[in-house]
Amino acid sequence: MNQLSLANGFERSTKRTRRQAFLEEMLAVVPWDALVARIAPFAPAGTTGRPPYPVLVLLQGPLPAAVVRPR
Repeated sequence: MNQLSLANGFERSTKRTRRQAFLEEMLAVVPWDALVARIAPFAPAGTTGRPPYPVLVLLQGPLPAAVVRPR
């Protein structure tokens, strides 16, 4: 008898949520490389103090909120 490992017993297969579907679609539709290239020269360099967040992270945060709740 072969004993199963814990890794095999605890695999999670979750269904795809609306949030995951939206984020995957947003990654496919939005030209992230072009946006990062336009904004990167103006982003903080982080030469002293705390290291800055990557530009891509700063862009991906508020954009879904703006798309879902337009003002």
